[in-house]
Amino acid sequence: MTEQPTVDAETGTQDTRIADFWDAARGHLGWGKLDTVLGESVDGAVPPPAWSFGDDARLADELLALVLEGRKTATATALVEFTSGDEPLPRVGSVSIVLDSSGDPRALVRTTDVEVVPFDRVDAAHAAAEGEDDGTLESWRREHEVYWRRVLGADGFSPTMDVVVERFELVYPTQGPTPPVD
Repeated sequence: MTEQPTVDAETGTQDTRIADFWDAARGHLGWGKLDTVLGESVDGAVPPPAWSFGDDARLADELLALVLEGRKTATATALVEFTSGDEPLPRVGSVSIVLDSSGDPRALVRTTDVEVVPFDRVDAAHAAAEGEDDGTLESWRREHEVYWRRVLGADGFSPTMDVVVERFELVYPTQGPTPPVD
C-alpha cells in the first residue's frame, strides 16, 4: 500500500477531499461530530490514514474496485514496508481511507484481523480473501512475489520474509447497487 499525505506540504492545510469524505463516512462507524468533543479520544476528530493500494495507478484502481465490489476483504504488506518508513502496523479496530489513483477518497475500511507471518506461510484462505486474480494461493504467491521483487528490489524478497496479513471490512460506502452514471 502507498501512504498518501492528507496535509498539503506547501500550505500545511488538510486535503479537503479527505476531510469531506471523513465527515460523511464517520457516521457509518457510529461516531458523530459530538463524539469528537465529548468522547474520551480524538480518534474521530482527525481523519484516519489515507492510502492507495499497490505502487501504480492501474493497481490502485483495480484493487479499490475489488474492495468496492466486496470481493477484496484482505491485503498483505511486506513488514519491511512498515519498518523502513517507521509506520505503525495496522491494528484491529483501526480505520483508514482508501484512495483511488487520483487521490480521491473512495472507501473507509476497518481492520478486523492482523497477523505477521512468513510469505511461504500465508494460507489459501487469506489468498482467497484478497480477491485477486483467480483467488488461489498459487496465483497469490506468484503475483505477490513479482510485486515485492519490483517494490523491494531483487534482494528484498525472500520466501521467508515477514508479511503483514490484514483482514478488513468495508464500512463506507456500504454495499449496494451502483448508482447510474449520467
